[in-house]
Amino acid sequence: MAFEVSYNLENEQQFWDELDDIVSTPCQEHEMIDNALRSYLNVTTNYKSEYLQTDYSVAKCVFRLIEGELFKPHKEYVRRQIIYCLLQEDDNPTLHVVAAFLLYDGRNSGNDVTFEMMHSEGVFPRLVELVQMASVHEDTRLHQMLLELMYESSRIQRLNWEDFSAVDDAFVLYLLGIIEGVSDDADDPYHYPVIRVLLVLNEQYLVASTNRHANGRAGITNRVLKALSTHGMTYKTFGCNLILLLNRESETSLQLLILKALYLLFGNPQTADYFYTNDLHVLVDVVLRNLIDLPYDSGAASALRHTYLRVLYPILTNSQISKPPHYKRDEVFRLLHLLGSSGNHFAPVDETTQRLVQRCTSVHWLQPRATDSNGALETTGGPTMMQLPDEYTTGDGQKELARRTLGMSVQHGGESSTSVFLVAAHTEKPGVQTPSRGKETAQ
Repeated sequence: MAFEVSYNLENEQQFWDELDDIVSTPCQEHEMIDNALRSYLNVTTNYKSEYLQTDYSVAKCVFRLIEGELFKPHKEYVRRQIIYCLLQEDDNPTLHVVAAFLLYDGRNSGNDVTFEMMHSEGVFPRLVELVQMASVHEDTRLHQMLLELMYESSRIQRLNWEDFSAVDDAFVLYLLGIIEGVSDDADDPYHYPVIRVLLVLNEQYLVASTNRHANGRAGITNRVLKALSTHGMTYKTFGCNLILLLNRESETSLQLLILKALYLLFGNPQTADYFYTNDLHVLVDVVLRNLIDLPYDSGAASALRHTYLRVLYPILTNSQISKPPHYKRDEVFRLLHLLGSSGNHFAPVDETTQRLVQRCTSVHWLQPRATDSNGALETTGGPTMMQLPDEYTTGDGQKELARRTLGMSVQHGGESSTSVFLVAAHTEKPGVQTPSRGKETAQ
């Protein structure tokens, strides 16, 4: 850099005072802004190991810049300069500060302008490159920051052909390998940035494929699905974590990302039995619980309910539970009856829910069973619903209904191309929480 200042700061207070002086100085010309940004990066990177040792201190440092007079009058210019720095620099401390700025500014701006600018400047291939660099991988906090930046920016902007070209099979296997290699602690924060990147990549492939299909062009290869199709036995931890995330996640957009991944996994013959049977049973429990927990009078809940039902169908038809002894057959059938019957606790029922419920109940092993003249079990044809006692349809409170119908407590916590497109089209803004009947009752 042409302009650098040597600093000799003796304590942490001097460090923060110096940062405040830099970011609060008004600058009118681009050259003055550049010099101030160099000073900011010089101070933060030189003293990062001393005063920026935690995620909180890095965030504090970034928001000093975001809220200062250096940035506010010149947001577009400063953002672009920071993006250019990310594209060109290889020094870990510098990468950490600029990645943190783009991440927090992107989340803070409220209009996606930062992530849009990153997209227009071609940052995604650079992130793919950085995430795989050995020097970056060894710096866990930096690596996690870059993964979070990749996730947040990619779920806002659609990837283009150059972006997809940067993702090869080796990159996807690299991410899956990280998940296998991290600790067994389900609360390890290192799990989730990697998993979220794989989920958003899958989403991007799904949207790109359906759009190309709708335009009469060949779809793009989903490298996440391809990796699990060919190496699924090696990377089972990813599937376990999907179930854990779905069980505890309250953000609607992330639930949808998980459901779309499950939809493709169970709809693909090579991955339909990807999950261990015990894990599959847990997944079925989670799906049933979440379906019964969604309120009926919410538009967001209806869209999410439709996605759960679209995912449930390939689970019922293609997974291990399609074979005897058919895990929770009666409970699944009863819930579908509740969801599809007018006048029950979930009424009124929209046409899409009725259609999706009918498709699920048409699965052969869910048909009502009767005995023939010799006393043997036989299956009646057609998707006719069995008649349930009134106690299943009148509902005496959400938790009691769940307990009596499914034997569980409510906790907070073959498809046509047209249906694939509907799954891909279900989106929700980041941060929006999933409606919950259990939460409404508690209030």
